[in-house]
Amino acid sequence: MRPRRFVALGDSLTEGVGDPVGDGWRGWAALLADGLAATPDEGAAPGPDGGIGRVVVFTNLAVSGAQTPDVLERQLPAALALSPDVVSVIIGVNDTLRCTFDIRAVAARLDTVYAACADLGAVLLTACLPDPGGTLGLPGALARPLARRQQAVNAVVHALSDRHGAVHLHASEGAWITDRAMWSADRLHPGERGHRQLAVRFHALLARESVATGPAPSPEPEFPAPTRSASLWWLATAGTGWVARRCTDLLPQLLTLAADELRHRARGTSARLDLRASAAVSAALTALTATERADVA
Repeated sequence: MRPRRFVALGDSLTEGVGDPVGDGWRGWAALLADGLAATPDEGAAPGPDGGIGRVVVFTNLAVSGAQTPDVLERQLPAALALSPDVVSVIIGVNDTLRCTFDIRAVAARLDTVYAACADLGAVLLTACLPDPGGTLGLPGALARPLARRQQAVNAVVHALSDRHGAVHLHASEGAWITDRAMWSADRLHPGERGHRQLAVRFHALLARESVATGPAPSPEPEFPAPTRSASLWWLATAGTGWVARRCTDLLPQLLTLAADELRHRARGTSARLDLRASAAVSAALTALTATERADVA
């Protein structure tokens, strides 16, 4: 029996940051992988390769700091070369943390990546995510522009997931977002319990599609949670550097966006900013539809 191949694309979330095992990271995708294998029936005869049940070969191509161009240009070709049966594509948060953020470009890249996976016949996994400003606990004037960007990415992911028949996880909502026990010290990445929550929820969706035929991942942590002192030490050293590297080029623009947010709030016209963001999403999706029609013609 041919092994089932599961390939994960994305950024630090899928790389597993926040769920340390040994000297590296594990994460939700690795936790999910075992559940994609068939549980052998008791007394079943070995297959041609001498094994019983179906083996899952898991490859994690996700890289910390990745944005949609990285997935499209680097990770996707490597994934397609592996002829995967299941592909997860969860990306976009780092795009929102850049001064170059462009929802139309993000939508075009995601559409290309999703289409390539779907055309291969692979089961495509996608997810919408909470906004980083909210999880970081930033003040409203700073958090709201980031929330608007993440909501735009989520709206695009929702629409394109539907278009390409993806198995989509609504991870941008729910009690898990405000449960501090689900998050690591940096407040941007899930801890082990949070990664397990994502794996459990994806497994439930895939079980309904008869894709996940193995046991569901346990929601309970395997390792004790880091002590408060260990978490603070990590945040003061590696964690602070991680955040700084991803937000440095955004900071001047974010301050400008925050000032604009405060001006609109004072005038009572904040709804205009929401409408502007919604219009940008609509324009991005309309552009994809127009391009698709032109290609068909």
